[in-house]
Amino acid sequence: MNKPWSEQLPAIQFRVARPTHQLEKIIEFYANGLGLEIVGSFTNHEGYDGVMFGLPNVDYHLEFTQHINATPILPPSEDNLLVFYIPDLKARDEIVSRLDSMGYHEVEPENPYWKLNGITICDPDGWRIVLQNTSGFLNE
Repeated sequence: MNKPWSEQLPAIQFRVARPTHQLEKIIEFYANGLGLEIVGSFTNHEGYDGVMFGLPNVDYHLEFTQHINATPILPPSEDNLLVFYIPDLKARDEIVSRLDSMGYHEVEPENPYWKLNGITICDPDGWRIVLQNTSGFLNE
């Protein structure tokens, strides 16, 4: 069994879940483009298909779901971000190049802070990710 995070919040796992209307493009972006591992998926669970992508620790993961009658999902503000800290500049730039070749180009971040060490890219649904070239937010 996984160790709880704290006494105040004894959770053992954390999932960020988001609906989409184009699951296949999301899978292509996050698995093939960004390079996240698929740690789980399901098909036709009460009308929903879904996929979970692992982060460095599978206790933290992203889930995307699509209902059988999916309609386009509006993106949030331009400052709603998923930030990935990648200390190796060459590795970060290879990911950026791969995404660019797939048609996902750098966009201007709303907050200029993210331009200092980061590159902002929109996923297929228009949600933004930042590929930040630092060793983590405590080290920025």
